[in-house]
Amino acid sequence: MRGPMAEKRARFDDVETVMQAPPPGYETVALRRSVQIHWTDARGARSASVDGRAVLGSAPDADVVVADRAVSRIHAELEVRDEGVWLRDLGSTNGTFIEGVQISLARVPDAGRVRLGSTVLDFARAAEPTPIDLWPHDRFGPLLGGSARMRELFARLSRIAATDSTVLIQGETGTGKELVARAIHDASSRASEPFVIVDCAALVESVLEAELFGHAKGAFTGAVAARTGAIETADKGTVFLDEIGELPLSVQPKLLRVLESRTVRPIGETAHRKIDVRFVSVTHRDLRTMVNTGAFREDLFFRLSVLPVAVPPLRERSEDIPMLMEHFARGSTEKLGPELRDEILRRPWLGNVRELRNFVERVLALGPKEALALSSPTPAAVPAGGDAWSVLEATFSGPLPAAREAWMDQLEREYVRRLLERHGRNVNAAAQEAGVNRTYIYRLIRKHDL
Repeated sequence: MRGPMAEKRARFDDVETVMQAPPPGYETVALRRSVQIHWTDARGARSASVDGRAVLGSAPDADVVVADRAVSRIHAELEVRDEGVWLRDLGSTNGTFIEGVQISLARVPDAGRVRLGSTVLDFARAAEPTPIDLWPHDRFGPLLGGSARMRELFARLSRIAATDSTVLIQGETGTGKELVARAIHDASSRASEPFVIVDCAALVESVLEAELFGHAKGAFTGAVAARTGAIETADKGTVFLDEIGELPLSVQPKLLRVLESRTVRPIGETAHRKIDVRFVSVTHRDLRTMVNTGAFREDLFFRLSVLPVAVPPLRERSEDIPMLMEHFARGSTEKLGPELRDEILRRPWLGNVRELRNFVERVLALGPKEALALSSPTPAAVPAGGDAWSVLEATFSGPLPAAREAWMDQLEREYVRRLLERHGRNVNAAAQEAGVNRTYIYRLIRKHDL
């Protein structure tokens, strides 16, 4: 983030935004203690230092490589936060253990021991904190946030935008992943070139392949004319692959070849065409757990995630909520009184920024009282220690659709919570009893913050 960049203007979602680079020589930093890891595996004594996020596994492209056959290729994810170090199992074969206890997601003690496969890793927080760059503004293109989490993200995005490397953006539904992709494109040297969107979840397999790569005339039934694919259309610009986790297995090796060769071959043709595009992919699914279940190719995952970006959920940056409310209200803030703001800050916002935006729109259209009635009940209003039925007493009034949604949401949460308790948080066993894939159980754990 050194040196001035020209101010760029972009339009997104009918809102003009200003992309302004920081002044030369600025320095805005936070401090965070990294974690030091020491272990011994088939390659001997090893060590690593992690600040931020890192994938642990036996795959050679993992951030922290553990040479142990009992360790899954993509085994676990480590995240260093201000309040501590968190470890998440990624659907590994042999599990992840902290101090001898198998976990799916847990905090690692400051001097804790972790076991992956047959390898024990010793964790220790660094004695001296590491400086972390923070963006000096509360806006980056169409993105808004003054919290340290978002300003750290903005600083990272500014560095990513200066490269042409492939980017994988992950985050929960409603966190603004497409806005992040657009911000990267608009801050890059490709800003004046095409930004082509391909929705991998909305197209059937046969249509998706033609959409990506194009086709020659007569290549298949209905191909009455040649068509240029999205990748070639985006030449000199950016291809945005939305919901890349839905990409069919049969198409994945073909996309991998494009990424590796930087050429594309339309269906029905024999010649490959050179392309100059940047790939930015987005998904709300955890591709690493999908790799472990065989639903996503490992080589494609690492090729897509050269520069990974994790968009934080709204509950991890709640200090941004008042700013976002005023932004969505577009000057009509008279209905957003202090009492309503206090109530909003108590809500979980499982739909993240998108849910908050919809709520503010309801307030402006219907007023605070009706907007609150249409929303899920606030957790703070639930009687302490109450079960699923007492929790839902509040839903016996108001519109039926909102009441039904609240009941189903609480039923799902309570079911998964008790299921995990019965099986000692063993996700494999819980998924087997529930009759669903363990990836789905992980999704519910994240959804309900369990």
